[in-house]
Amino acid sequence: METYRAAVIGCSRMGAFIDNEVPDYEAIKLPYSHAAGFFAEERTDLVACADLRPEVMEHFGNRYNVPKANQYTDYRDMLEKEQPDIVSVATQPEHRAEIVIYAAEHGVKAIYAEKAMAASMDEAAAMVSAVEENSVAFNLGTNRRWHTGFDKMKEIIDSGEIGNLQTLIIYSNGTLFNTASHNLDLILRLNSDAPASWVTGYLPQGDSIFDGNEMRVDPSGGGTIQFENGVMTHALLTPRGSEWEAICEGGTVTCWNNGWQWQLRKRQDVPGWRTCQVPDTFPEFERTSSTANLIKDLVHALDTGEPTRGGVRCAYASTELIFGIIESHLHNGARIELPLKDSNVRLQRNPTARQPRVG
Repeated sequence: METYRAAVIGCSRMGAFIDNEVPDYEAIKLPYSHAAGFFAEERTDLVACADLRPEVMEHFGNRYNVPKANQYTDYRDMLEKEQPDIVSVATQPEHRAEIVIYAAEHGVKAIYAEKAMAASMDEAAAMVSAVEENSVAFNLGTNRRWHTGFDKMKEIIDSGEIGNLQTLIIYSNGTLFNTASHNLDLILRLNSDAPASWVTGYLPQGDSIFDGNEMRVDPSGGGTIQFENGVMTHALLTPRGSEWEAICEGGTVTCWNNGWQWQLRKRQDVPGWRTCQVPDTFPEFERTSSTANLIKDLVHALDTGEPTRGGVRCAYASTELIFGIIESHLHNGARIELPLKDSNVRLQRNPTARQPRVG
């Protein structure tokens, strides 16, 4: 079978070294970083990397057997000289659109972009156009879409054994670009990527984060989302951490502790009491690497021409929910109808480069 040439742009934490932070974390199976996923996948050959910091690329090269000659401070040079089939874009969202668009327009066949998709809705729309016009396979690094536990959770919902899905709850939505990008994609996945009708939202930090149309920090945010199929989602800001719940007519499926623990409850008539939700057995599932599954999905798309599980339209939909929450806050909590129109807000921070844990 064909082996695909892969390269990583952005060699920092999620791009290459986050595996060092979670070696014994039950909720995550390694490989986790983009580079580690390509390095482990037999159908991909990790051939090059690009980053503005040569010292970080040196560690990258040592770990993933990428020679110094294949380490570039200009990603454009890398794309021209190495001609990779698959490119990971693991930069911050402020820089992501420019790189994804350039890659899509210069021969890359598949793109694995870190979340969040983009820093503005205009940039997200431009990414959609570039990816679709050039027939590029695309997945966003919202890993729970490829997590086998959430696959099982979705199977239970779709089976109808606990009735129709009514409500989805995110118990800690977190910051919108870093954390909620995961959460909002997950509720889209669990609801079979049904379109959203409207969103309301709030930002506890208030208007101080804005400088005109620019946001100077990644804000925390919560809100409510109504989907066209009648399902309602509540994105809460609570101390519970990364936990999610799907409430159906006849039962509830819950994930606790970021994909570590799971519970299924079914409605039963209990003698001497009203109808209760009684614990049942959550089915066993094989715990595998979500990063590996995402990369296998891209490889399958390249092999067959079939669409990926994610896709650039799914990425756009979750980005639209992020900016819908922001726009609702800017309109005093008003309901924002979707598709979102005329959003001029952009995330624009000036962070210091974060040194990854390289060993």
